[in-house]
Amino acid sequence: LGDINKLRQQAMQMQKSLAGQQVTVEENGVKVVITGDQKLVELEIQGMSNPVLNDILNKAIRKSQELAAKELMSISGGQ
Repeated sequence: LGDINKLRQQAMQMQKSLAGQQVTVEENGVKVVITGDQKLVELEIQGMSNPVLNDILNKAIRKSQELAAKELMSISGGQ
């Protein structure tokens, strides 16, 4: 049980570290800024951005992460 708590703490520290980092990609008039923990910060197309689109994309990313977590839990037997 102690190992699980230690792993959980390490995972939380890694997530905080990733959240503080950003990746920016600019190509063909499109700019995307995303954090290391996969949260969309900015999506700009030909100099225009749309906060509603950012929110929707973040929801889609979060749902895909939840799906991946469920799959991982089923593979690992829920441990």
